[in-house]
Amino acid sequence: MKHDEGGVPLWRQLQTTASVIAAVRAGTSGTAAVEAVSSDLRPGVQALAFHVWRNLGRAEALRNQLAKKRPSAPVDALLCVALALVWREDRAPYDAFTLVNQTVEAAKQTHGLAPHSSFLNACLRRFLREQNALVAHTDADPVALWNHPLWWVRKLKAERPLHWQDILSAANSHAPMALRANSRRMTPEAYIAVLTRAGIAASLDPSGAILLDKAVPVHFLPGFSEGDVSVQDAAAQLAAGLLLKCLKPTATLKILDACAAPGGKTGHLLEMTDGDVTALEIDAERAKRIGQNLDRLGVSARVLTGNAANLDTWWDGVPFDAILLDAPCTASGIARRHPDIRWLRRETDIVQLARLQKELLHVMWRVLKPGGRLLYCTCSLFKAEGEGQVQTFLANNNNAALLPSPGHLMPRHGANGDVLTDNQPSNHDGFFYALFQKQSA
Repeated sequence: MKHDEGGVPLWRQLQTTASVIAAVRAGTSGTAAVEAVSSDLRPGVQALAFHVWRNLGRAEALRNQLAKKRPSAPVDALLCVALALVWREDRAPYDAFTLVNQTVEAAKQTHGLAPHSSFLNACLRRFLREQNALVAHTDADPVALWNHPLWWVRKLKAERPLHWQDILSAANSHAPMALRANSRRMTPEAYIAVLTRAGIAASLDPSGAILLDKAVPVHFLPGFSEGDVSVQDAAAQLAAGLLLKCLKPTATLKILDACAAPGGKTGHLLEMTDGDVTALEIDAERAKRIGQNLDRLGVSARVLTGNAANLDTWWDGVPFDAILLDAPCTASGIARRHPDIRWLRRETDIVQLARLQKELLHVMWRVLKPGGRLLYCTCSLFKAEGEGQVQTFLANNNNAALLPSPGHLMPRHGANGDVLTDNQPSNHDGFFYALFQKQSA
């Protein structure tokens, strides 16, 4: 019986991975689906699921050739898991025959799937016999080629005609583990020296973020529990500095971090200023994580649970000097870090989320002091959640001025860090930033 390094049979890993893939197809986030897996299986299942999500478009195209009609959801999930793992021999985590045998075993060991084990075996054995021809046939399918839904590919092609291929390639790459040194404790250079002494290879990104050569569990990071360092993508690390730029970081500076969970940007703000910071979050459970993260950093904020769009649930009537609005979005810019997102999202989500972003911008503008600054950001690649939102906001608010802002940041692509023309010279996720100032009456 084939086992992984942890002694868990591979068929169990495949069985559970198929359940995770099916859960995302049914609307559950990949993070939640993986967190529901038992601790002994979780590391291996997460690694396999991420591999599957990055190859699911190809797997589904191959399945269309191997099966006359789409199988039931559980059978299809297991078949697509196997095809996603086996279709490229140079990247397969196990040899092809082991994957086929263990996939069939997973079906036999799964309630209700045993009668389908012969079907799965026939499909996968045929794939091994005709692999080159089957794969070549799917090359004409953009979903197979780019491993993104067709609507996503078409939208990027229309909005970014010069760079859509680079953006999709970047989304299929592996994001580095990025760290933020606590500026109250040490510089990034000093923390890299600490990492070097601990045998952890790292480099300094042009943005000031620390990039690890290889990801490690957070408890391996020196000083993590003491608050010396936090895990945060390089693009997200720009937020606090952009908002506080040219503002005097005094104790009387009143700052709001709306939609604040899990508190990474809240903590960064408090590392840079002694201001009076309020962190707002609609979800009570996620709001608890803000407090936990701030406690680890040794800083404090007023953490409130409430709907940012409903002022009656949280606002005391005193306006803010600065507001960070990290608005809910499609998260299309972090698909390299969370590859399940591309399969979870629907094109209709863009319109719905853009409507919510517009409402939040309108409400946040009401609670901002004249002369104050509002930083609007999303981790999205789509114009409706970035440039389009800004144009609408400026057209509807004649007392708003757009200050110099990064705009859309596109994810990096390639081992050598190829940079798109509208990118910052750093290795980051896709993001959007617009900084507004409220003109005095």
